[in-house]
Parts: sequence; structure tokens; C-alpha cells
Amino acid sequence: MSIEEALFLHVIGKEALCILLRRLAYPNRWTDLEPIFGLSAPYMSKIGNIVLDIIYEEKGRLLLQDLRNLHWLTEERLQRYAQVIGQVCPLHNCWGFIDGTARPIARPSVNQEAHYSGHKRVHCLKYQGVACPDGLIVSMMGPFEGARHDAGVLRDTNLMQQLEEKAKFSQENKFVLYGDPAYPMSELLLKPFATRNITQLEQDFNTRMATARQAVEWGFGKVIAEFAFLDFKKNQKILWQQVGKMYLVGTLLTNCHTCLYGGQTSIYFNIDPISIEEYLLE
Repeated sequence: MSIEEALFLHVIGKEALCILLRRLAYPNRWTDLEPIFGLSAPYMSKIGNIVLDIIYEEKGRLLLQDLRNLHWLTEERLQRYAQVIGQVCPLHNCWGFIDGTARPIARPSVNQEAHYSGHKRVHCLKYQGVACPDGLIVSMMGPFEGARHDAGVLRDTNLMQQLEEKAKFSQENKFVLYGDPAYPMSELLLKPFATRNITQLEQDFNTRMATARQAVEWGFGKVIAEFAFLDFKKNQKILWQQVGKMYLVGTLLTNCHTCLYGGQTSIYFNIDPISIEEYLLE
């Protein structure tokens, strides 16, 4: 960011953040916001892009960085997560849920095949998220091309190596993530039993874990609920806009909202998120 842009933002103050928040909140055009802020569309567009860049550059690592660097994600916090999840499902050492999230985009004019998900039947960007029972998304890696498989994305993100150091304290004291059948089974990443020749006990396990997983994944849905612009496919043009950066910043802002006000997930599991001061501290 140039000195001119920094001074520009300093003058505009909190209004700059409000402009970005309003832009992401609903799929309006910039011209639709002119009566609200009394500023021209090109002026607001510049402000919005600068604020987006600043948030991403200053705090984007809270989502993209190694889990081992999250100072607040301690053994005690993992234990607390596992405790509340264990109250609604059969696993008593599960601290969170991993999910591959596909966000639809407008069909690009180039490289269409790489961005097309045959499973979702849509052009999209993929992200790998890890969500906790307090509603916080502690990791959101991406974007990746829509044609990528979740298992391949997992391998590229180096998450398993991070878990070895962050979630395994001894052979008897380790915490696991739970994901869908697309992920490979490992010591620190579990998934449902295969449905072929499944026993009733295994089916019950799958059902109860699916219920807990759905509740945690409300956190992913909250990103789109709070920032509907990110869900408007026609506006998600990867050759025209910073689509991936917008989604990651939207996720970060959603985490801030969760720290301040909680959410459906934290209410369901009866656990308060950390404070916004603790979340943003690095």
C-alpha cells in the first residue's frame, strides 16, 4: 500500500470499514451505495479495495497461518472443545471438524475445466476449513481450483503435520478432527464408517457424529449469511475481482462477529468463544 493510500484511509477513518462491510453484506452495485455514503462509486470502490487489502495483509494469517502459531489454541482449549463435543457425540477427544467448502463463481473465460467441480456441477473455488464448537473457523486455506479433490487439498496444506505438533501431546493424550468420507483416515483425522456391511453400532456412531458435525458447520454458513455478496455467483468473477481474498476476509470478519456476539454453534454446544482481543492478538 502506498503512502498516499495510507493517508487516504487515515482521513476516511471508520467509514472506510463501514463501506467494505456494507459492500460485502449484500450483492449491491457500488452505485447503489452512493445515497448511503454520499460518495461516488469509483471512490468507494477504491476505499473498499484498500480496506480489503489491509485486513488481508495485517490479519489474514489468522486463517492462513500454521495452527501451531495460534497462541490461544492451547491444550486446555482443545480439551474444552473436546468436552463439549463429547456431550453430543460418541467421540470424547474430537476438538473440531474439517470440511472442504466449494464457493460458486461466475464461469471464467479461461481455464474453465480447472475450476469446474463435477461433484458440485458448478465452477467454483475450493477452500479447506477447520471449525470449532464455539463457532470459530480456526483455519481456512485456499483458494484452490474447483476441480481439486479434498484429499489432495489436505495434502497440499500440510495440516496433518501441524496437528502432529499442535494436537498430540502423548500417545494417550491426543485430539482429533472429524471429516467426511473424502478424507483419508489417520491417527488425528477420523471419518465415518463405510456404509457397506455396516453394523448398527457403527451406523449409530455415524448418525450422532453427523449431527455434531452439522452443528459445527453452521459456522461456515454464517460467513455467507453475514456477507451475502460472497454468495452471489454472478459477482464472483475471478479475472475481475479478488474473489479468494474477499472470501477469506469475510471469514475473518465473521470470526470477529462470533467473538463479539457468539452464534448458533456456540449456543448449541454451550461454549463461549474467546474475546475478540484475544483472537486478534498475535
